[in-house]
Amino acid sequence: MKAKLGFLWKYVILKKTDILKMALMYEGLESFGCKKGIVGLLISVISINCFLATAQQSPRTYTVLKANELLKIDGRALEASWKDAGWSEDFIDIEGVKTPLYRTRMKMLWNEDYLYFFAKIEEPHVWGTLKQRDTVIFYNNDFEIFIDPDGDTHDYMEFEMNVLNTIWDLWLTKPYRNGAKVIDGWDIHGLKTAVHIDGTLNDPNDKDAGWSVEIAMPWKAILEAAKDNRIPVNEFWRLNFSRVNWEYELENGRYSRKKDESGKYLPEYNWVWSPQGVINMHEPEHWGYVYFSNESATHVNFTISSDEKIKWHLYTLAHRLWSAEKNRSTKPKKADLQKSFNISDIEVFPLFEEHTTGWNLSVMSPFSNKRLTVREDGKFISYDE
Repeated sequence: MKAKLGFLWKYVILKKTDILKMALMYEGLESFGCKKGIVGLLISVISINCFLATAQQSPRTYTVLKANELLKIDGRALEASWKDAGWSEDFIDIEGVKTPLYRTRMKMLWNEDYLYFFAKIEEPHVWGTLKQRDTVIFYNNDFEIFIDPDGDTHDYMEFEMNVLNTIWDLWLTKPYRNGAKVIDGWDIHGLKTAVHIDGTLNDPNDKDAGWSVEIAMPWKAILEAAKDNRIPVNEFWRLNFSRVNWEYELENGRYSRKKDESGKYLPEYNWVWSPQGVINMHEPEHWGYVYFSNESATHVNFTISSDEKIKWHLYTLAHRLWSAEKNRSTKPKKADLQKSFNISDIEVFPLFEEHTTGWNLSVMSPFSNKRLTVREDGKFISYDE
């Protein structure tokens, strides 16, 4: 079923208001006698400025401490190790601007066997209906985890669960924008999950405090997406977390997603840990940085490397190319793509190359002396020259 729903329309929402504004600007300028060429140039400048304004911001970071005791997966996270683990920042709207209606936070821990997650989800009406594994869980309110071990935006995992402890785990070969293949048969073998409800389930006669989830993912399963089969001690992975929340309505005392007057479901809210900047979770280059500390009680701060910041800029340029292709508009000029930029006060020079199998954007890093490359299919690679 996942393969049939590969488009996952919930992640792609076009904003017609922006298109309308541009059309009105075009019409207004023409009414003052501006030539179409000039109008087109102005629109191009505005588009570029809008693009630069939405260029990647620094993603959030989290340090995962090592658990020093056996953890019981019961949805409560009462052990001392969980108390030592720090809370993440409160989740924010996926575009990074609006404050969600209800609070969401998460924690993480690890040991030699599992990667652990705990999330606390405030919700005045705790409800759920989906009970079959690998159904489309985000049709209920849910909690989601996205994991890209090597940070190349390819071969990443998505995990979703609802308040009924029903899960959906899937493997994506690449983002949907790059022609993803969704592997529906992949499961996280040995997975442990639990839900704790602070209130009542599916009862509209009262108000609830919310629900919490606790998850243990075996390293044996999730390391399948890593370049090497080892726990990333004192290293980072790229992860993000999402909470989907729907407005509800009641029919004969039963909860369901709310519909408008025409019978269509109202759009869901997408609240995330590290803001994506766009309504699309499947842009892994925007996910947060999770650092795995070998300490059990001391929080270790880590710094995002200059190479990672170069990588952000390369993906910003790549989005310009993908957008032009998607909209069948003029491709950015090579000279524009190769304009230098500064990272840590050092000038960096991108290189744009086209070949028979697509294009590459790359930089010879002055920090690591590695060639950093984003290919047309979105995959990031790094190598010595």
